[in-house]
Amino acid sequence: MTIASSFLPPVPAASASRIPRVLAIAGSDPSGGAGIQADLKSIAAHGGYGMAAITALTAQNTRGVSAVHVPPASFLTAQLDALSQDISIDAVKIGMLGEASVIDAVRGWLEKARPGVVVLDPVMVSTSGDRLLREAAADALHTLLPFADLITPNLAELAILLNEPVAGNWAGALEQGKRLAALTGTTVLVKGGHLDGGSGTGNPGDRSNDGGCPDALVNTVGLLAQDLVVVPGERVPTRNSHGTGCSLSSAIATVQARLMGQTGAGDWEAALREVKPWLREALRASDRLDVGTGNGPVHHFHHVQQHTQEHGQTSRVPAEGAFAAALRDAATADLEAIHGLDFIKALADGSLPEKEFAYYLAQDAMYLNGYSRVLARAAAIAPTEAEQLFWARSAQNCLEVESELHRTWLSTRTADGTLGPVTKSYVDHLLAASVSGSYGVLVAAVLPCFWLYAEVGETLHGQFLAAGAPDAHPYAVWLRTYADAEFAAATRQAVAYTDAAARAASAGERDAMTLAFRQSARYEVEFFDAPRLHA
Repeated sequence: MTIASSFLPPVPAASASRIPRVLAIAGSDPSGGAGIQADLKSIAAHGGYGMAAITALTAQNTRGVSAVHVPPASFLTAQLDALSQDISIDAVKIGMLGEASVIDAVRGWLEKARPGVVVLDPVMVSTSGDRLLREAAADALHTLLPFADLITPNLAELAILLNEPVAGNWAGALEQGKRLAALTGTTVLVKGGHLDGGSGTGNPGDRSNDGGCPDALVNTVGLLAQDLVVVPGERVPTRNSHGTGCSLSSAIATVQARLMGQTGAGDWEAALREVKPWLREALRASDRLDVGTGNGPVHHFHHVQQHTQEHGQTSRVPAEGAFAAALRDAATADLEAIHGLDFIKALADGSLPEKEFAYYLAQDAMYLNGYSRVLARAAAIAPTEAEQLFWARSAQNCLEVESELHRTWLSTRTADGTLGPVTKSYVDHLLAASVSGSYGVLVAAVLPCFWLYAEVGETLHGQFLAAGAPDAHPYAVWLRTYADAEFAAATRQAVAYTDAAARAASAGERDAMTLAFRQSARYEVEFFDAPRLHA
């Protein structure tokens, strides 16, 4: 038996049987951080096959754009026709177009080719402030907008498209997004990355999104689950944001094409929720590239296995999901042992003596008290605000929800309240991990209480349902709680955070993480078996 794959973190590589074929129509950036170069990297990072039709040549680096050359529009038409006459194109991302004749050429080709997914990033102003679309071409660009399924302007471009001042806060940006969506009849992605620090409503004292980086999908004609879908995000402090707009739009186009291939219908919200964490980590890892002296590029392949030097020796940083998969394999024997325990079998069929269950709950209540303190320590040393909040909420849940369920049942029954040797050893092990100074070791140690418990609970609940979920089952209330969707989601998040910590750790620390996880997994087996030994 292995841990259910539903608890493993997502891997950006394509999971569909067919690789999406994605065409980027955009300008070239010789420094490699934006334009076609960024598009192709983003498409590849998300498992797509990238193609490129060049609209413009630029002379630029990380400090700015010094010259732009736009080839004849007829040559762009020749590129596009050559591609569509031979290759089935699943998605198109449109970036820098430069001038009206180029826009007209793209619009004419879209009318003929009718690709299934079209994402338009209306590149008008670069991150460095350079104008990349001639003002005379702005009107022509408006005629192209209705051909897009998704439009992804930055705040400056959003304002230019509406001939309005740039929004100064998140509420203003959302209103502009709604007006553009109504004007074009398509979906607009409003991006909060260029807001200054906070992104609240603009009301005095409102710091509801301070420090965050939200994005929102807006559509006023019913193409989304709701008119406004806000996806929160974390602001990454870095100057290396060159090409983020290009990278985001081409990545979303690729993921949407994959979703179309899998289900026959796309899902912009699902695509955005997959791409945002990838882009966040691409920004966070950008310093490793050390490219240029200005606004450097993001690290598109941060999730791919890298080499790093430790003490003069080369070691491998695991690809995203690889460390979690290794932990899954390491826990196989422990899961098999748990499912083979008499305690678990008797709990499933209802024959477990009440005395043994009472002992189990009493020990679990004492364990959760120590476990919550360890989770609070994880929150204190977590590297990101999102992780701090996650571990803090988990600690609170231990004390308020799970412990209360135990106390309610035990209040009417007699149970041995003495701290058992297995419980003490398990808690001591977690406390040792919490003072090790390593965030990675700590989260690896607490992970089995999420992961193995969720896997065992999922199996027990399935058996309970297969038996007709009888109300007469003496432990029905616990077997039903094992199906809690929030706990399953929290487990997947805990696995993902542990995997991310491993990728940021040294080889020696990853070994320590593996050891801490395996020790906790063994304690999980002993904990489930302790009621039998106590009896």
